[in-house]
Amino acid sequence: MMDSHASTTNLPDSAEAQAHAPHGEEEHAHPTWSTYWKVALILTLITVGEVWAYYVPSFVASRAFVPTLLTLSAVKFATVVMFYMHLKYDHRLFRVLFTGPLLIASITLLALLFLFGHLHIKIM
Repeated sequence: MMDSHASTTNLPDSAEAQAHAPHGEEEHAHPTWSTYWKVALILTLITVGEVWAYYVPSFVASRAFVPTLLTLSAVKFATVVMFYMHLKYDHRLFRVLFTGPLLIASITLLALLFLFGHLHIKIM
């Protein structure tokens, strides 16, 4: 007796999946090792910049210190999510569902920085 879950074709699983995939969707190529190497280098350079900023006393005392570190952290976060969590290669809906709340959180953070006096806009 034949297994009810057995495939009715003689194609390998990947070929069968492609045969049943909708024709309008393209499968994106997975990043290569060189892409991951470049992303890791960029993340390392951002981290070096963050550590360097912390060890410059005049910069730590300035009002630009906190927003700079927050910006660098947000860039690192977005880079990790887009490449290492493969969000860049996922369906657009997943990107919107992830970046929407991130945008709301970023705007809230900026509003709190203005509210508590860490950022100022000078209007002439």
